[in-house]
Amino acid sequence: MPGKVLIVDTVATNRIALKTKLMSASYEVWQASTVAQAVDISRRSGPDLVITAHHLDGQDATALCTMLAGSPRTSRIPVFALADGGGAALCLHLLANGAQEAMVKPVCDKLFLGRVRSMIRAGHGASHTAMRDAMCPPLGLEETAATFTRPGTFQIVSHDKAETQVHVTQLRKRLRGAVSQTTIRDALTGIRQNALPDVFILTLTGVETRDEAQLRLISTLRANTTTRHCGILVLQSRPHPDGAAHALDLGADDLMQHGFDIDELSLRLTGLLTRKQQGDTIRRDVDTRLREAVFDPLTGIYNRRHALSEVARLAVRTRRKGIPLAVMLADIDHFKRVNDAFGHASGDAVLVETARRLKSCLRPLDVAARIGGEEFLLILPGITEAEATRMAKRICEAYRTTPFTIPASAQPIHATISIGLCTAQPETSDAFPAPLDASAIAAELIDRADQALYSAKHRGRDRVGLIRSAA
Repeated sequence: MPGKVLIVDTVATNRIALKTKLMSASYEVWQASTVAQAVDISRRSGPDLVITAHHLDGQDATALCTMLAGSPRTSRIPVFALADGGGAALCLHLLANGAQEAMVKPVCDKLFLGRVRSMIRAGHGASHTAMRDAMCPPLGLEETAATFTRPGTFQIVSHDKAETQVHVTQLRKRLRGAVSQTTIRDALTGIRQNALPDVFILTLTGVETRDEAQLRLISTLRANTTTRHCGILVLQSRPHPDGAAHALDLGADDLMQHGFDIDELSLRLTGLLTRKQQGDTIRRDVDTRLREAVFDPLTGIYNRRHALSEVARLAVRTRRKGIPLAVMLADIDHFKRVNDAFGHASGDAVLVETARRLKSCLRPLDVAARIGGEEFLLILPGITEAEATRMAKRICEAYRTTPFTIPASAQPIHATISIGLCTAQPETSDAFPAPLDASAIAAELIDRADQALYSAKHRGRDRVGLIRSAA
């Protein structure tokens, strides 16, 4: 299903005509005849796009925009307003009051559907919002988030800088942020050098060869990992519905069909910048939370959850394919004394340095994780018992012979570490029938490594305890 669209219009024939057009393109369509009804459906069903008439039985589309923007559940639903007459002034009024797009009827079907596709695609691209809210639900009563747009950077891309110099001058006076101009070739050079604006403004003049180059640039920007989230606004010198629809389908975010108009362009660029910055914030937030779900925030190495899943995955592979595996539990000896004598900041410094030292001793394919206060888990696939034992002994020796620099002591302090080692060395994969309980295998390996660690501690610490072949 391409998407879900809510049509809002007091005239039934208008709704039916739009519904037919959208359903022929496989959209799921809902209908409303009043602002209140539209808001209720939006809150309950969450459409991907609202297409609304300008006049709505004593109210207008701006009232609908205001009500949708007032609730976190509906504030990110884009609104596409269709006006019966009124011209550019009415479109500017709608854009200034919450509509993401405003067009005057009649609208070319190809351009209309292209704009619908682009607005829904942009909404799907912001689906990180739902993931973020699922990972960290908002607390307390829902309130509309304060809107704040940081000054942005805008770049006009044209074949002739002289032709767009007046545009640059006017935009610099109107927009908060930096406005520059460049050619397609220099824009591509900037991409390679990561000199990127927040929003690209691509000019289409009607000259076929030049416009084709600009359209190819849209594809390039959307295919490049560094520019795929930059805003793209296409500015046509004169209306060309087929070219406009093509630009939108290639990945343009917004469109102006009637040449340069400083008022309209400023409104569209401000809205596009706001949406781009909101998307950037959401992606950073989601990436941070995903990282926190995998990595230990203090030491930067993997956390217990990820480490246990890795043990399970590699242990099953060991039993099925006969690939050896070693698991080590490393525990800092008398770590409580460090915290008691020098404070927790110094203890944290020791933990961070311990993680760094452990990682430096491992191979690139090995996994290091902090699974407790001062306890670390090391997972070493494809290693023999003799190799793993030598590695564990090197870790103990390096730990013992290299003192730690901590905040609370002018002199470095010395510490030791104990390691429990368990190896899984199956002789043949046929010896281990499926299905295999990954969690049980991982628990067995870690339990044996823990027994080996207890043995090392019991025998005086600063040493390696070994339990042979768990398989």
